[in-house]
Order: sequence, then structure tokens, then C-alpha cells
Amino acid sequence: MSDRDRKPNFRGKGGKPFQKGAKFARPPAWRDRESGSDGPVILYGWHTVAAALANPDRQIRKLYLTENAARRLAEENIATRVTPEIVRPGDIDRRLTPDAVHQGLLAEADPLPSPDIDSLALEGIVLVLDQITDPHNVGAILRSAAAFAVKAIVTTARHSPEATGVLAKSASGALELVPMVTVQNLARALNELNERGFQTVGLDSEGSEDLGKVQLQAPLALVLGAEGKGLRQLTRETCRVVARLDMPGEIKSLNVSNAAVLALYIGASRLGLM
Repeated sequence: MSDRDRKPNFRGKGGKPFQKGAKFARPPAWRDRESGSDGPVILYGWHTVAAALANPDRQIRKLYLTENAARRLAEENIATRVTPEIVRPGDIDRRLTPDAVHQGLLAEADPLPSPDIDSLALEGIVLVLDQITDPHNVGAILRSAAAFAVKAIVTTARHSPEATGVLAKSASGALELVPMVTVQNLARALNELNERGFQTVGLDSEGSEDLGKVQLQAPLALVLGAEGKGLRQLTRETCRVVARLDMPGEIKSLNVSNAAVLALYIGASRLGLM
């Protein structure tokens, strides 16, 4: 029998053979935190699942792989940590939304712990999200945050997407790299940051100052509002500075995830972090 004809013999944790033919039901779509969820975090896609497997703080409950994905993990020496179940691609398709790109990997995991405001280091940059509900945007912001070595992202327990599914896929592994601080009251959290010495700078198209001209200092907290609504009034009033992003073109506003990248670049440059 040639190597091409030989059936692969994948083995998981402890040398046990992977289980085959797993059956599972479709999970609910991502929900606003306000509705709550007691279920596991759903992670799918190569970068997302590989990063979760590499994160010792992430507790993996179940792991579903296609044979190709299992082979690739083995070739790249990525430990599965739990005994995976080998499934067909269509089995994972049925678990997710039609447009989900899973690349043959799906994991069920426990949520990562949420640190407290008072545990944040007094250095670098943190991002604060004021009711940004689109999981694609939050995921993209997470990815940019990881690229700029952001210390944490502060978000509300209500009116924000759960750190699962679409958000995790959009973050492309960054969910394992940037701590998510979940708070009940954003204005109170901003006051805590102010008291701890953070320079809290809200970003708003109607801001009185150009962010590029603001004297920035560490530790810095950049506060982003939802598209359309922007920063809520109490959030604006709690920030030490409310600044705008001045641009030379006819369009003066950006998608919130793009605005986050530009603000992070300006902030990191000014603080000497680049």
C-alpha cells in the first residue's frame, strides 16, 4: 500500500485516537450581552482556534476537526489539549451561519476571565468601547489592538456582543491576546480610570480638538462610540478630552474599526511605542 492510499491515523491527547462522526446541533447566533448566555464560547477558523489552543488560560471543552485540519495541526505541532472529534466539513457548516468560514476547526470553550479596572497597569494604551454592538467591528478593533500592544479593552456587560462566534473569528486570534474588561457602568469605569491617572480621550466627529494636536500621555485610554450614535452624553462628559480625527478628504467620518486604527497609530506614535 502506498502512502497516498494509506488512511491517516490521527491521534489526540494521550495518544488516543480521535473520535469520528460527531453530531451536534446548531448554536444560537451571537446575542447582545443584555440577553445573557450560559453556553460555551464558540470559536472557529484556523487563527482563532489555533490561538485558543496555544493560550493556557483558555479552557477547551470540545474540539471538532476535519481530517485536513487535524493533519495541519499535527504538522505544525499544535497540541489539541483535548481529544478532538473528527467530522466532515458539512457537520461544522450546519453548526454555524451560512457565511461562516471555519476552515475545518470548531471549538467549544469557557470564556476567558475578565480582569478588573484596578488591575490594569499604569502604562501604554487601553481602549474603551461605548456600546459598539457589531461583532465584526469589535473583532476588527481587537485585531488592531493586538497589533498595537493595547493593554486591555473595556466594554459594557450590556449592549455589546459576546466574545464568541463572529467576533472571535473577526479578531483572528486577538481574543487570546488582549484582555477584555467587562463593566456594568461605563461612566463609573471611566471615572476609575481618571482617578488612577489615565488620560481619557473620547473620539467624536464633533470633538473640540484635533487628536493629532492633543498632548497625549501614558497611561492613555481612547474611548470609541458606536457608529451613528457616537459617544453617549455621559461618556463625553466623563472623558478628560473629546477629540476628533481631522482628515483632508470630503468624507470626514470613518467606520469605527478604521477610526480605532488611526487613533491607535497617533496614540502609539505620540507615546513612543512604535
